[in-house]
Amino acid sequence: MAEVPGLFDPVEIGGVRLRNRTLLPSMTTRLADDAGHVTDATLAYYRARAEGGVGLVTVEMASPEIAGKHRFRELGIYDDMFLPGLRRLVDTLHEAGARASIQLGHGGSRARSAVSGTTPVAPSAVPTPVFEIDAELAVPEAMSHARIRETVDAYVAAAARAQRAGFDMVELHGAHGYLISQFLSPLENTRSDVYGGSLENRARFGLEILRRIKSEVPGLPVIFRIGVEDFFPGGLTADEGMQVGRWAEQGGADAVSVTAGHYRSLPAAERMIPPMAYPAATFVEYAARMKQLVDVPVIGVGRLGDPDLAAAAVADGKLDIVALGRPLIADPHWVAKAQAGVPVRRCLACNHCITNMRSGAQLSCVVNPATGREDVYDGASAPGGRRIVVLGAGPAGLTYASQVAEGNDVTVIDTADRAGGAFRLTGLAPRFNDVAAAEPTFTAYVEELERTCRLGGVRFRYGSEATGDDLRGADVVVVATGAHYRFGLGAVVPRLLRTRAARWKAAARLFASPRVRDALYYRLRTGRGAGLAGRLPLDPGTTVLVVGDAARAGKAREAITSAFDAALAPSARSAPTP
Repeated sequence: MAEVPGLFDPVEIGGVRLRNRTLLPSMTTRLADDAGHVTDATLAYYRARAEGGVGLVTVEMASPEIAGKHRFRELGIYDDMFLPGLRRLVDTLHEAGARASIQLGHGGSRARSAVSGTTPVAPSAVPTPVFEIDAELAVPEAMSHARIRETVDAYVAAAARAQRAGFDMVELHGAHGYLISQFLSPLENTRSDVYGGSLENRARFGLEILRRIKSEVPGLPVIFRIGVEDFFPGGLTADEGMQVGRWAEQGGADAVSVTAGHYRSLPAAERMIPPMAYPAATFVEYAARMKQLVDVPVIGVGRLGDPDLAAAAVADGKLDIVALGRPLIADPHWVAKAQAGVPVRRCLACNHCITNMRSGAQLSCVVNPATGREDVYDGASAPGGRRIVVLGAGPAGLTYASQVAEGNDVTVIDTADRAGGAFRLTGLAPRFNDVAAAEPTFTAYVEELERTCRLGGVRFRYGSEATGDDLRGADVVVVATGAHYRFGLGAVVPRLLRTRAARWKAAARLFASPRVRDALYYRLRTGRGAGLAGRLPLDPGTTVLVVGDAARAGKAREAITSAFDAALAPSARSAPTP
């Protein structure tokens, strides 16, 4: 009887051995410079994930030709001038023990002229709504046979460049409405020649690229990423996607990465990066189906941030390698922690990382303020040997306590009967960060963060106020008691949420209004920390820190960042009592 593989067992792709069955998939960071060169911030971001134990790092999408650039500050690989930086990046990943891949992806009709400086190209001149900082209806130029050959040549040259940079393998992006995916979609590919019509013809472009790379860049493994289901009329269907995956294996693919969704997906494009209201392991059954059809390793993705769920997907034979995108943004040490059996910082699947990046900002995260700023926090750690009392067990208080637990005596006190504060109510609201809210997501985040604190030696006391005895002898008192609503709304808003009235159609429309949400986060709430801090019976010399909503009412990311920064740079934000 064959031994059942585990999530942390090695696996090979095209003869390249990975130390475990985890993978960081391609996600745009905007950490390159304006031209597309690797920066110190790029290195720090990827180094953190490699040092955190992931088996394979797939560096973000890089276009094989300038016409395919779809983001400002997109990483470049279309010219030899990018090689020095790419070599530094590969060396950084290898030094940290991870294997390195890079995703070769072409924006096609999604590559705006404002970004690339050229007219976008696509299989057909189908108008395409695109969003890169602002919205535009792009009308691409239909590719001639000569233009197709030029693009295929560019893919081959980019793959060879990746090999020269030291990458262990490359990934071809055939999903989510980018160029290879556009050729696969009947709605976006209306051609009547050998590249249009039948599925075999629509798959020809991507498979030609694959075969050419395998033939002309010997020794370089290739992962073929396929979006097997587009979720819109005229898109690729699951049956067709499975067939393309089989053809990819026959064409030389060393692994098939299975995902789903498209920018045109219904009811919304969010389906390709499923937020919290979607079920966990969203696309795993597609991977399981592909695994029955191909003999090469199958990579699966889609809300697999629960370590037990990820491990079960491998153990049950549904996939061979787990791709962890947002979970590794939230916690770069997810793999090492999961392997050690300790809690991970749970991703909320709120898609802040995606929506905020599309607005032009660099990659960031609600629950991990270091994301995209790893170089800023490099070497930062909380001072030790202190007695610390944290008032409030909401996300700010828990974040602070988790960061200072090591080497300090930490107690968290909250008048509520459990951790989470008002954050637990957030899951009852209609929306969070422009996606439908789901209560279990917030519960899991709070519970795992509390468990992290307890494992670090933090003591908790619920259901009572802090007394003078609690505060006596404290070196630091952290006020993380949150904000309160003005005008008597403190009783009304929680009642609306607990009774689910906020999700009634009329109320949900009201809560969806940017003006109403701005009022609920900011204008109708005020931090209560300063007033409380002034009334605390403290010893002379005790440092008081007011963090999160207690300092300034706002959104969760602002509160968590405030606590995170205060823990790691307390001298810049503290004020001893007189």
